[in-house]
Amino acid sequence: MTSPPPGPPTEPPRLDALLRPRLPSPLHEVHDERFARHGVRLLLKRDDLIHPDLPGNKWRKLALNLEAAAGRTVLTFGGAYSNHLRATAAAGRLLGFPTVGVVRGDELAHRPLNPSLARCAADGMRLHFVDRTTYRAKASPEVLEGLLSLFGDVEVIPEGGSNALAAQGCMALGRELAGEADVAAVACGTGGTLAGLAAGLTAGQRALGVPVVGGGFLAREVERLQREAFGSPAGSWSLEERFVLGGYARTTPALTAFADGFEDRHGLPVERVYVAKLLFALTALAEEEAFAPGTRVAAVITGAPDPPSRQDSSVSR
Repeated sequence: MTSPPPGPPTEPPRLDALLRPRLPSPLHEVHDERFARHGVRLLLKRDDLIHPDLPGNKWRKLALNLEAAAGRTVLTFGGAYSNHLRATAAAGRLLGFPTVGVVRGDELAHRPLNPSLARCAADGMRLHFVDRTTYRAKASPEVLEGLLSLFGDVEVIPEGGSNALAAQGCMALGRELAGEADVAAVACGTGGTLAGLAAGLTAGQRALGVPVVGGGFLAREVERLQREAFGSPAGSWSLEERFVLGGYARTTPALTAFADGFEDRHGLPVERVYVAKLLFALTALAEEEAFAPGTRVAAVITGAPDPPSRQDSSVSR
Protein backbone atom coordinates (compact mmCIF):
# COMPACT_ATOMS: atom_id res chain seq x y z
CA MET A 1 0.00 0.00 0.00
CA THR A 2 1.53 3.26 -1.09
CA SER A 3 1.38 6.44 0.92
CA PRO A 4 -0.54 9.37 -0.52
CA PRO A 5 1.61 12.12 -2.02
CA PRO A 6 2.48 14.89 0.39
CA GLY A 7 0.20 17.88 0.33
CA PRO A 8 1.34 21.46 -0.16
CA PRO A 9 3.52 22.89 2.63
CA THR A 10 1.55 24.52 5.36
CA GLU A 11 2.20 28.07 6.51
CA PRO A 12 3.46 28.40 10.08
CA PRO A 13 0.79 29.68 12.45
CA ARG A 14 0.65 33.46 12.80
CA LEU A 15 1.71 35.07 16.05
CA ASP A 16 -1.82 36.20 16.86
CA ALA A 17 -3.02 32.60 16.67
CA LEU A 18 -0.23 31.49 19.00
CA LEU A 19 -0.37 34.30 21.56
CA ARG A 20 -4.03 35.37 21.30
CA PRO A 21 -3.67 39.14 21.75
CA ARG A 22 -6.71 41.14 22.78
CA LEU A 23 -7.48 42.96 19.53
CA PRO A 24 -8.92 45.41 18.88
CA SER A 25 -7.87 46.85 22.20
CA PRO A 26 -10.63 48.42 24.32
CA LEU A 27 -11.60 52.07 23.84
CA HIS A 28 -13.57 53.86 26.52
CA GLU A 29 -14.41 57.43 27.42
CA VAL A 30 -13.52 58.98 30.76
CA HIS A 31 -15.08 62.12 32.18
CA ASP A 32 -12.47 64.67 33.15
CA GLU A 33 -13.63 68.17 33.98
CA ARG A 34 -10.41 69.68 32.65
CA PHE A 35 -11.45 68.47 29.19
CA ALA A 36 -15.23 68.65 29.56
CA ARG A 37 -15.34 72.35 30.43
CA HIS A 38 -13.77 73.06 27.03
CA GLY A 39 -16.17 70.75 25.20
CA VAL A 40 -13.50 68.09 24.59
CA ARG A 41 -14.11 64.37 25.05
CA LEU A 42 -11.23 62.20 26.32
CA LEU A 43 -11.06 58.55 25.28
CA LEU A 44 -8.48 56.02 26.40
CA LYS A 45 -7.28 53.44 23.88
CA ARG A 46 -6.17 50.64 26.19
CA ASP A 47 -3.33 49.08 24.23
CA ASP A 48 -1.79 48.17 27.58
CA LEU A 49 -4.35 45.35 27.72
CA ILE A 50 -3.35 43.67 24.43
CA HIS A 51 -1.12 41.00 26.01
CA PRO A 52 0.34 40.60 29.52
CA ASP A 53 3.89 39.99 28.22
CA LEU A 54 3.78 42.08 25.03
CA PRO A 55 1.55 45.01 25.94
CA GLY A 56 0.65 48.01 23.86
CA ASN A 57 2.88 49.14 21.07
CA LYS A 58 5.32 46.32 21.89
CA TRP A 59 2.94 43.80 20.34
CA ARG A 60 2.11 46.01 17.38
CA LYS A 61 5.77 46.80 16.63
CA LEU A 62 7.16 43.30 17.19
CA ALA A 63 4.57 41.05 15.57
CA LEU A 64 5.60 41.48 11.91
CA ASN A 65 9.28 41.58 12.85
CA LEU A 66 9.03 38.26 14.67
CA GLU A 67 7.14 36.67 11.81
CA ALA A 68 9.91 37.84 9.47
CA ALA A 69 12.51 36.27 11.77
CA ALA A 70 10.81 32.90 11.22
CA GLY A 71 12.29 31.34 14.35
CA ARG A 72 15.84 32.63 13.89
CA THR A 73 17.70 34.32 16.72
CA VAL A 74 16.47 37.89 17.27
CA LEU A 75 19.08 40.48 18.29
CA THR A 76 17.94 43.87 19.53
CA PHE A 77 19.05 46.82 21.66
CA GLY A 78 18.06 48.63 24.85
CA GLY A 79 19.08 50.21 28.12
CA ALA A 80 19.17 48.69 31.56
CA TYR A 81 15.42 48.96 32.10
CA SER A 82 14.23 48.60 28.51
CA ASN A 83 10.59 47.60 28.07
CA HIS A 84 11.45 46.59 24.52
CA LEU A 85 14.13 44.14 25.67
CA ARG A 86 11.72 42.58 28.17
CA ALA A 87 9.00 42.20 25.53
CA THR A 88 11.42 40.62 23.04
CA ALA A 89 12.75 38.21 25.66
CA ALA A 90 9.21 37.26 26.67
CA ALA A 91 8.28 36.61 23.04
CA GLY A 92 11.32 34.36 22.70
CA ARG A 93 10.25 32.37 25.74
CA LEU A 94 6.64 32.08 24.58
CA LEU A 95 7.46 31.18 20.98
CA GLY A 96 10.69 29.23 21.47
CA PHE A 97 13.27 31.26 19.57
CA PRO A 98 16.64 32.54 20.88
CA THR A 99 17.11 36.22 21.74
CA VAL A 100 20.13 38.47 22.25
CA GLY A 101 19.91 41.83 24.01
CA VAL A 102 22.67 44.36 23.36
CA VAL A 103 22.61 46.49 26.51
CA ARG A 104 23.91 50.06 26.82
CA GLY A 105 26.63 50.36 29.50
CA ASP A 106 29.50 47.89 29.76
CA GLU A 107 29.87 48.77 33.45
CA LEU A 108 26.64 46.83 34.06
CA ALA A 109 28.32 43.56 33.11
CA HIS A 110 30.08 43.46 36.48
CA ARG A 111 27.07 44.28 38.63
CA PRO A 112 24.15 42.16 39.79
CA LEU A 113 21.36 42.22 37.23
CA ASN A 114 18.58 44.66 38.01
CA PRO A 115 15.02 43.23 38.04
CA SER A 116 14.40 44.18 34.42
CA LEU A 117 17.54 42.53 33.04
CA ALA A 118 17.06 39.58 35.39
CA ARG A 119 13.63 39.07 33.83
CA CYS A 120 15.19 39.13 30.37
CA ALA A 121 17.78 36.55 31.43
CA ALA A 122 15.14 34.36 33.05
CA ASP A 123 13.23 34.41 29.77
CA GLY A 124 16.33 33.09 28.00
CA MET A 125 17.79 36.29 26.55
CA ARG A 126 21.57 36.37 26.17
CA LEU A 127 22.74 39.78 27.41
CA HIS A 128 25.68 41.44 25.69
CA PHE A 129 26.90 44.66 27.33
CA VAL A 130 28.66 47.35 25.28
CA ASP A 131 30.17 50.69 26.18
CA ARG A 132 28.13 53.80 25.54
CA THR A 133 30.23 54.99 22.61
CA THR A 134 29.71 51.68 20.83
CA TYR A 135 26.03 51.75 21.68
CA ARG A 136 25.59 55.19 20.10
CA ALA A 137 27.08 53.74 16.90
CA LYS A 138 24.92 50.61 17.02
CA ALA A 139 23.48 51.15 13.55
CA SER A 140 26.88 51.57 11.90
CA PRO A 141 28.14 48.81 9.59
CA GLU A 142 31.23 48.31 11.75
CA VAL A 143 29.27 47.67 14.95
CA LEU A 144 26.69 45.49 13.22
CA GLU A 145 29.38 43.43 11.52
CA GLY A 146 31.06 42.90 14.88
CA LEU A 147 27.79 41.68 16.40
CA LEU A 148 27.11 39.36 13.49
CA SER A 149 30.59 37.89 13.87
CA LEU A 150 29.74 37.08 17.49
CA PHE A 151 26.18 35.82 17.10
CA GLY A 152 25.94 34.54 13.53
CA ASP A 153 22.71 34.46 11.54
CA VAL A 154 20.38 36.76 13.46
CA GLU A 155 17.39 38.98 12.75
CA VAL A 156 18.36 42.49 13.88
CA ILE A 157 15.58 44.68 15.27
CA PRO A 158 16.51 48.28 16.15
CA GLU A 159 16.20 49.93 19.56
CA GLY A 160 12.57 50.39 20.51
CA GLY A 161 11.55 48.05 17.69
CA SER A 162 10.96 50.94 15.26
CA ASN A 163 11.50 50.01 11.63
CA ALA A 164 9.35 49.68 8.51
CA LEU A 165 7.71 46.46 9.71
CA ALA A 166 6.90 48.08 13.05
CA ALA A 167 5.26 51.05 11.32
CA GLN A 168 3.24 48.66 9.16
CA GLY A 169 2.15 46.77 12.27
CA CYS A 170 1.03 49.98 13.95
CA MET A 171 -1.28 50.84 11.04
CA ALA A 172 -3.85 48.58 12.70
CA LEU A 173 -3.96 50.98 15.66
CA GLY A 174 -5.12 53.78 13.36
CA ARG A 175 -7.62 51.53 11.64
CA GLU A 176 -9.13 50.53 14.99
CA LEU A 177 -9.74 54.22 15.70
CA ALA A 178 -11.43 54.94 12.36
CA GLY A 179 -14.57 56.97 13.07
CA GLU A 180 -13.95 56.84 16.81
CA ALA A 181 -11.79 59.93 17.37
CA ASP A 182 -10.81 63.18 15.72
CA VAL A 183 -7.33 63.28 17.25
CA ALA A 184 -5.34 60.15 18.13
CA ALA A 185 -2.45 60.96 20.46
CA VAL A 186 0.52 58.82 21.43
CA ALA A 187 3.76 59.32 23.35
CA CYS A 188 6.86 58.95 21.17
CA GLY A 189 10.30 57.55 21.86
CA THR A 190 11.55 56.27 18.50
CA GLY A 191 8.67 57.25 16.18
CA GLY A 192 7.47 53.89 14.88
CA THR A 193 4.08 53.92 16.56
CA LEU A 194 3.25 57.44 15.37
CA ALA A 195 4.36 56.61 11.81
CA GLY A 196 1.97 53.66 11.62
CA LEU A 197 -0.85 55.25 13.60
CA ALA A 198 -1.02 58.22 11.22
CA ALA A 199 -0.98 55.94 8.19
CA GLY A 200 -3.92 53.93 9.50
CA LEU A 201 -6.23 56.85 10.24
CA THR A 202 -8.87 58.00 7.78
CA ALA A 203 -9.50 61.37 6.15
CA GLY A 204 -10.45 64.02 8.71
CA GLN A 205 -8.52 62.36 11.53
CA ARG A 206 -5.05 63.40 12.66
CA ALA A 207 -2.35 61.87 14.82
CA LEU A 208 -0.54 63.82 17.52
CA GLY A 209 2.81 62.67 18.85
CA VAL A 210 4.16 63.76 22.24
CA PRO A 211 7.92 63.15 22.36
CA VAL A 212 9.30 62.00 25.71
CA VAL A 213 12.90 62.55 24.62
CA GLY A 214 14.51 65.75 23.44
CA GLY A 215 16.79 66.42 20.52
CA GLY A 216 14.34 67.40 17.80
CA PHE A 217 15.03 64.30 15.70
CA LEU A 218 11.64 62.61 15.78
CA ALA A 219 10.03 64.44 12.84
CA ARG A 220 12.82 63.21 10.57
CA GLU A 221 12.51 59.69 12.00
CA VAL A 222 8.75 59.51 11.43
CA GLU A 223 9.20 60.77 7.86
CA ARG A 224 11.96 58.19 7.23
CA LEU A 225 9.92 55.33 8.68
CA GLN A 226 6.89 56.25 6.59
CA ARG A 227 8.97 56.37 3.41
CA GLU A 228 10.46 52.95 4.18
CA ALA A 229 7.15 51.40 5.24
CA PHE A 230 4.71 52.99 2.80
CA GLY A 231 6.82 54.55 0.06
CA SER A 232 5.74 58.11 0.85
CA PRO A 233 4.36 60.29 3.67
CA ALA A 234 1.10 58.91 5.01
CA GLY A 235 -1.72 60.49 7.01
CA SER A 236 -1.92 63.73 8.93
CA TRP A 237 0.35 64.02 11.96
CA SER A 238 2.23 66.55 14.05
CA LEU A 239 4.47 66.64 17.11
CA GLU A 240 3.95 68.59 20.34
CA GLU A 241 7.48 68.88 21.72
CA ARG A 242 6.96 71.02 24.82
CA PHE A 243 6.47 68.18 27.27
CA VAL A 244 9.80 66.35 27.50
CA LEU A 245 9.79 67.61 31.12
CA GLY A 246 13.37 67.12 32.22
CA GLY A 247 14.44 64.57 29.64
CA TYR A 248 13.92 60.92 28.85
CA ALA A 249 12.66 58.86 31.80
CA ARG A 250 12.89 61.89 34.04
CA THR A 251 10.11 63.68 35.82
CA THR A 252 9.21 66.93 37.55
CA PRO A 253 7.16 67.57 40.70
CA ALA A 254 4.32 68.85 38.51
CA LEU A 255 4.31 65.68 36.39
CA THR A 256 4.41 63.42 39.45
CA ALA A 257 1.51 65.30 41.05
CA PHE A 258 -0.45 65.14 37.81
CA ALA A 259 0.04 61.38 37.38
CA ASP A 260 -0.92 60.72 41.00
CA GLY A 261 -4.03 62.84 40.55
CA PHE A 262 -5.03 61.14 37.30
CA GLU A 263 -4.78 57.76 39.00
CA ASP A 264 -7.00 58.99 41.83
CA ARG A 265 -9.57 60.52 39.47
CA HIS A 266 -9.90 57.61 37.07
CA GLY A 267 -8.54 54.50 38.82
CA LEU A 268 -6.00 53.95 36.05
CA PRO A 269 -2.41 53.18 37.02
CA VAL A 270 -0.32 55.59 34.95
CA GLU A 271 2.98 54.45 33.42
CA ARG A 272 5.42 57.29 34.14
CA VAL A 273 7.95 57.29 31.28
CA TYR A 274 5.51 57.62 28.38
CA VAL A 275 1.86 57.69 29.36
CA ALA A 276 2.14 60.31 32.12
CA LYS A 277 3.73 62.81 29.74
CA LEU A 278 1.10 62.08 27.08
CA LEU A 279 -1.81 62.69 29.45
CA PHE A 280 -0.11 65.73 30.98
CA ALA A 281 0.36 67.22 27.51
CA LEU A 282 -3.23 66.55 26.43
CA THR A 283 -4.58 68.13 29.60
CA ALA A 284 -2.45 71.23 29.08
CA LEU A 285 -3.52 71.48 25.44
CA ALA A 286 -7.19 71.18 26.39
CA GLU A 287 -6.82 73.95 28.95
CA GLU A 288 -5.07 76.09 26.31
CA GLU A 289 -8.12 75.46 24.07
CA ALA A 290 -5.93 73.86 21.42
CA PHE A 291 -8.81 71.48 20.60
CA ALA A 292 -12.05 72.84 19.16
CA PRO A 293 -15.24 72.18 21.16
CA GLY A 294 -16.65 68.78 20.25
CA THR A 295 -13.23 67.23 19.54
CA ARG A 296 -12.83 63.59 20.48
CA VAL A 297 -9.27 62.98 21.66
CA ALA A 298 -8.09 59.37 21.97
CA ALA A 299 -5.01 58.87 24.15
CA VAL A 300 -3.18 55.63 23.35
CA ILE A 301 -2.18 53.93 26.62
CA THR A 302 0.90 52.11 25.43
CA GLY A 303 1.95 50.43 28.67
CA ALA A 304 1.32 49.83 32.35
CA PRO A 305 3.57 50.88 35.25
CA ASP A 306 6.45 48.67 36.25
CA PRO A 307 6.63 47.43 39.82
CA PRO A 308 8.40 50.07 41.97
CA SER A 309 11.66 48.13 42.05
CA ARG A 310 11.96 48.37 38.29
CA GLN A 311 11.58 52.13 37.99
CA ASP A 312 14.83 54.01 37.51
CA SER A 313 16.15 57.14 35.88
CA SER A 314 18.00 55.05 33.33
CA VAL A 315 14.88 53.49 31.81
CA SER A 316 15.17 52.97 28.05
CA ARG A 317 12.47 52.77 25.42
